Amino acid sequence: MPDLLLSLAVGAGLIVALNLALIRFTRTNAKLAAAVTALITVGLYVPYSIIRWPGGDIFAMHLAIYLLAALVCGMLSGVRSSGKGLHWGPAALSGFFIFVVVIGAIFVTIAERGLTSSWGRWLLPDSERGPVSSMFPGVISHNYHQKEELYNDYLQQVERQRRRGWQVQKGWMTDPVVNQPAIFRVAVQTRDGEPLTEATVVGQFLRSSSSKLDVEFNLSERAPGRYETDVKLPLPGAWNLVLQIRKGDDFHEIRANTTVGDVKSP
Repeated sequence: MPDLLLSLAVGAGLIVALNLALIRFTRTNAKLAAAVTALITVGLYVPYSIIRWPGGDIFAMHLAIYLLAALVCGMLSGVRSSGKGLHWGPAALSGFFIFVVVIGAIFVTIAERGLTSSWGRWLLPDSERGPVSSMFPGVISHNYHQKEELYNDYLQQVERQRRRGWQVQKGWMTDPVVNQPAIFRVAVQTRDGEPLTEATVVGQFLRSSSSKLDVEFNLSERAPGRYETDVKLPLPGAWNLVLQIRKGDDFHEIRANTTVGDVKSP
């Protein structure tokens, strides 16, 4: 939260300073100064955000509060120069948008970093299963949608996998239980039904509530085309799976999900 709110505050402060400088040193009227400040803000912040994309929500928050700062400066400077009071309508509307942006910034920061230790202990007491996490960064195992070139590569990869025709079977040998190792097996065959031997098989179990809980694992070939390993997952519930198989220049990726059971009471 400090970083996000600080960038909002610093940017808004610079906009106010620029607006006041235009009015004082160039004798520009309040409305024109606000319009020039808004145009400069958009001209600088939008290209910067494109180069260092912070995410759509962060971009929208910054742009909204920066433009609102320019608007408020224009209104206040115009009221001051005219000698009339500020109408309650624009003031209430501006206050509403400031409130929405600040609350949104707080929610985004909590989702990315979680609550501080003191607030976490007060709002989220430990449950019987252990500490409760307030983070929700989401699971993004692929970012193909962010750039067209990467997305096209992904589509080409999917087409290559379809033409290759590898047959992949995967699953647990026993029902998985939290904090207990269980055998996870992957069997791979070629299009012709022959075992795919001497491949490299790795995977990740991803937890949507926190990427810090993700579990990576490597599988060893125990029989021709059959790869196994023991995997122990730290929490019960739903997990996402990303499985990657490589042999030579061939690369095959599969995504799936699984559910881990809780420890049964005696």
